[in-house]
Amino acid sequence: MAEISITLTEEQRALKRAVYDLCKLYPGEYWRELDEKREYPEAFVQELTKAGYLAALIPEAYGGGGLSILEGGLILEEINRSGGNAAACHAQMYIMGTLLRHGSEEQKARYLPRIASGELRLQAFGVTEPNAGSDTTKLKTTAVRQGDVYVINGQKIFISRVLQSDLILLLARTTALSEVRRRTEGLSVFLFDIRDLDGFTVRPLRTMLNHSTNVLFFDNVQVPADSLIGVEGKGFEYILDGMNAERILIASESIGDGRWFIEKAVQYAKDRVIFDKPIGANQGVQFPIAKAHMAVEAADLMRLKAAALFEAGESCGAEANMAKYLGAEAAWEAANTCLDCHGGYGFAAEYDVERKFRETRLYKTAPINNNLILAYVGQHVLGMPRSY
Repeated sequence: MAEISITLTEEQRALKRAVYDLCKLYPGEYWRELDEKREYPEAFVQELTKAGYLAALIPEAYGGGGLSILEGGLILEEINRSGGNAAACHAQMYIMGTLLRHGSEEQKARYLPRIASGELRLQAFGVTEPNAGSDTTKLKTTAVRQGDVYVINGQKIFISRVLQSDLILLLARTTALSEVRRRTEGLSVFLFDIRDLDGFTVRPLRTMLNHSTNVLFFDNVQVPADSLIGVEGKGFEYILDGMNAERILIASESIGDGRWFIEKAVQYAKDRVIFDKPIGANQGVQFPIAKAHMAVEAADLMRLKAAALFEAGESCGAEANMAKYLGAEAAWEAANTCLDCHGGYGFAAEYDVERKFRETRLYKTAPINNNLILAYVGQHVLGMPRSY
């Protein structure tokens, strides 16, 4: 049975302090300049890699930290709480589960030590397609076995960090939808090197935030047959299996964002004097900040519960989804509250509020839309009819 602790251990608190101290070497000015130039935080990611934080979930036997999902989440939380953006490197944590749980021993030995050392980066996760969206079972990218290779054709969209990654984890259809009994069958996962890959084209996609997002094109791309993870046709199950980890980690980032906004709002509410008193003395300013704080703390408790169940190997789909939902909603409430508190200054780039405001909004939409989480809870937790 999972034991859910609401108190972090001294080691976990020390981890948070260490990550936060490292992140303060990269202050708001660093992220602001990158945002303006639409550049990737290469120096920051290198620093995290050197410190071993991006290898946190890789077992020690492969050169990683061997940490728990909660401790991985704490790392991402502190990056965002410091004013940074963990989305620049979080995929290396949540993609890891598919390789760890379903990869062969040969694949683990080939990739994990080199990822842990920083020799290789695994930051790209290719699932979403232009015409499939959240209905992953309808994706049209195909991978056809031809002797010792798979030939891949298709298109992906909103795939981040491809130009900053050496490897990609790709979901493709290996059996036509018309030939399977269930729509979740016939999908397979591949892990392969994307450097100098013939027929592979990356087109950067400008979005409202600096997220290194791209459209990918596969035109008769050949990858080795041993790129297949696990059993052909079981890819959808493997991806779903890793989603609980992803939800917990994304919830952690949102909690970090929420705490950044609240700390920023509290300090400004104390310092800003209008009509001869700090604006924080006004209930119209103070109460929304207090409300946002409570929402973040509640999301944190669900995150702790989901992580404890995950580590105990117990069912945690509901808790992981609810943690992600509550975290994203709490962070967005905190973002709006912080912006309101700052007034016009909240829109000024030098305060970093508007940048973080854009960044935290993403998690209501991706990597899973919060409406789909409501549908999940309605159907799978409350037993109501399927709504989509």
